[in-house]
Amino acid sequence: MNPFLRASRAPRLLFAAVCLAASAAAAAQQWPQKPVTIIVGYAPGGANDVIARFLAEKLQPVLKQPVVVDNRPGVASIVGAQAVARSKPDGYTLLMGASGPMVFNHALYSSLPYKSTDFVPISLTGTFPLVLIVNKDDPARNVKDLVAESVRNPQNANYGASAASFRLITELFNEATGAKFAHVGYKGSMESVTAVMAKTVSMTIIDAGPAATAINSGRAKPLAVTAAERMKEYPDVPTMKELGIDSTVTLWSGLFAPANTPQPVVDRLHAEVVRIMATPEARERLGGLGVTAASSPSPAQFSEQIDGEIARWKQVAQRSGVKAD
Repeated sequence: MNPFLRASRAPRLLFAAVCLAASAAAAAQQWPQKPVTIIVGYAPGGANDVIARFLAEKLQPVLKQPVVVDNRPGVASIVGAQAVARSKPDGYTLLMGASGPMVFNHALYSSLPYKSTDFVPISLTGTFPLVLIVNKDDPARNVKDLVAESVRNPQNANYGASAASFRLITELFNEATGAKFAHVGYKGSMESVTAVMAKTVSMTIIDAGPAATAINSGRAKPLAVTAAERMKEYPDVPTMKELGIDSTVTLWSGLFAPANTPQPVVDRLHAEVVRIMATPEARERLGGLGVTAASSPSPAQFSEQIDGEIARWKQVAQRSGVKAD
């Protein structure tokens, strides 16, 4: 190409880029001008759905537009995630994404119809501490007893897991402790809890919400929690970290937008999520589900957290040989 023509094009390209950026910024300042949809990859009534509806309720007055929750349940929440990944990046279609589809699916599936780079992480919205429970009549007084019994009688040692993520978490527990628990699959978290109460399985590591009724009624007993700190509901139950077990895990839910969503829109949403999740009402309403209201310091920090978790669980999946397909 003629050097003169190349030089003359440069200012025009720069001008076009500046205009495009200015146009995007102006559009973001006017956002939103129509209803915003939050897609949830689970059926109504679950914790992720409740978080999405609470957030929608609190966003609507400040955005001055309807905020609608659209449930699109499907295997491992893939349907909902895929729908948002393919949506126009204009801030009008968002995803209430859990760590299952946003982290564990990348470790467990050899192929997915979406990539982590298809999304802009906005902020955490809630965290889910997990609890290891056994039957009320189990002779194990603590995790050490439970592990020792699984080694002595591996043919009778098993665990219930309702999703590949819970299975992978329990396989990490096996690896960290030398336990010999074998997997028994169930369709839902409550089925895993019921199996513990019926002595069909030795134990399960499950989110605290589904476990609460069994624990509070005395039909199951908690031996440890996987969060970094003890749960206020069970102050006498130690963390895995306290027991010297490298199995600290907290599941979460967070808000996402399609990749290339204008940064001012992402920043506005992040600021609103931080504000909403810091309110006493958020702590109270979500706390009843065994969920801790949470937010991320910044979208970039949330993105770094996700990248680190994907790398961690890919390694665990590879070592354990657990796959979802």
